[in-house]
Amino acid sequence: MTEILSSAEAAGRPVVIEVDHLVKRFGAFTSIDDLSLSVRQGEVFGLLGSNGAGKTTAIRVLCGLLAPTSGKARVLGIDVAKDPESLKRRIGYMTQRFSLYDDLTVIQNLRFFGGVYGLTGAAMREREGWAVATAGLEGKEDLLTQSLPGGWKQRLALACAVLHGPRVVFLDEPTGGVDPISRRRFWALIDQMAGEGITLIVTTHYLDEAERCDRIALMHAGRLVAHGSVAQLKEVFAGRVMLEVACPQPLDAQLALENVPGVLEASVFGTRLHVVVTEEEQGRQRTGEALRRAGFPAASIERIVPSLEDVFIHCIEAEEAARTARGVVA
Repeated sequence: MTEILSSAEAAGRPVVIEVDHLVKRFGAFTSIDDLSLSVRQGEVFGLLGSNGAGKTTAIRVLCGLLAPTSGKARVLGIDVAKDPESLKRRIGYMTQRFSLYDDLTVIQNLRFFGGVYGLTGAAMREREGWAVATAGLEGKEDLLTQSLPGGWKQRLALACAVLHGPRVVFLDEPTGGVDPISRRRFWALIDQMAGEGITLIVTTHYLDEAERCDRIALMHAGRLVAHGSVAQLKEVFAGRVMLEVACPQPLDAQLALENVPGVLEASVFGTRLHVVVTEEEQGRQRTGEALRRAGFPAASIERIVPSLEDVFIHCIEAEEAARTARGVVA
């Protein structure tokens, strides 16, 4: 597993989340497998992975909603297994599914959640006004929540989740199913809260959203396979060259590049191949020759800058190889 410290850690911000060898099993199924990481105050920390990677389970354990099977986790200094009720009062949590009440108005939802968090009187009125302004719902307080567009619902759900002023907020795939403009506005709210020193942990499978995080943890099959900033994660390709190859039948062509000297790996990206080589000119030549011999002549071979998706696929393939070496059945 690749582990890199970020500039936030170098700046010496206090650690607010500590996870040490965390394991969560459901019967014979291991959802979280030996997870260790730390998150510092004011970070936007992304958990990135495909469905089933263990992201949501990790969030639920860190929120005190699931007890870990083994290992330890502390959030704001609170042991999540020993004192989950105290923890829940000090964090914010926005679930994957829309968690508000459709048959209540905007202001009724806010007042309901304010009551749950123990807000009353002037404090409640102040936070109501803040929430309406933050969600951009001025003049819509008396609308039924079910009548709101998806993006507005998500902003309202976030406002409800942070109504009590938590210093750590967990957002589980918060922008699923909303349009790109609404996603952009939602992330503007995330950036605003991070600027105020709030720590946010965001699960996502959108690579463009992951790029906006201070640091990213890549998860696969319950394991942390790499984490660091986007720039740091891309250092996995340092000293190597990535070529983008346009050729017919890329799935079959990929097999033709196995065991070619100087070709370190090849992955299919849509209708093209991304090929990692040790040296550019020699790599171009050997890649082109191997594809011609196999009957898949390349229309073009161009050097490209590795993307986060390249990093993600590289890490997953490396983890799968390691699992095979350990004798783990997928």
